[in-house]
Amino acid sequence: MTSNSLEPADDSTRDNALVLVVDDDAMLRAGLGNLFRSVGMEVALFASAAELLEFTIPDVPCCLVLDVRLRGPSGLDLQTRLAQMGVNIPIIFMTGYGDIAMTVAAMKAGAEDFMAKPIRDQDLLDAVSAALDKDRARRLELRQAATLRASYEALTPRETEVMTLAVSGLLNKQIASQIGISEVTVKIHRGQAMRKMRARTFADLVLMAQQLGICKQRL
Repeated sequence: MTSNSLEPADDSTRDNALVLVVDDDAMLRAGLGNLFRSVGMEVALFASAAELLEFTIPDVPCCLVLDVRLRGPSGLDLQTRLAQMGVNIPIIFMTGYGDIAMTVAAMKAGAEDFMAKPIRDQDLLDAVSAALDKDRARRLELRQAATLRASYEALTPRETEVMTLAVSGLLNKQIASQIGISEVTVKIHRGQAMRKMRARTFADLVLMAQQLGICKQRL
């Protein structure tokens, strides 16, 4: 019987990053758990794809170290299933039976790395560290995008209208003429939009609009 419980990490794992290990070799699985814990990483161990699929992955940076050949569904099958579920975490495949076709299939499906057993401890630690950094960056980008969208949705309809026209390249007087308000009022709405969007400069506001998809990037 395998353990799905999380092992505590030391203070070096400040963001509670988690390494998920799926391997049906009990000794290897335990060894990997010890390796990752030895450098302060939290780890959860699984003997099969089914066990991982029953586990609730916490909302922290994660990396999956996955054996290709498992009893039951294979590692490639699990990769496909996770993608279907919208679980987007870096996957490092391990295999003692790797071949070109298997490697190509895994990498095309988005695998982060593909390592042939036996794997040097340091090589695996380096790969996992890089994968966790990538997941941290992805999560940060998602949070920033959500914050940006929330700021945009907090604008009034008029502020949204003025911002959209301004970032499209219209001058204040052109905006005023187009929507039937005074140029002074346009300036007020534009200033309010910049404040709510936390844009320090108009160039920042244009970049935010591009990220939101409400104006085309200028060449």
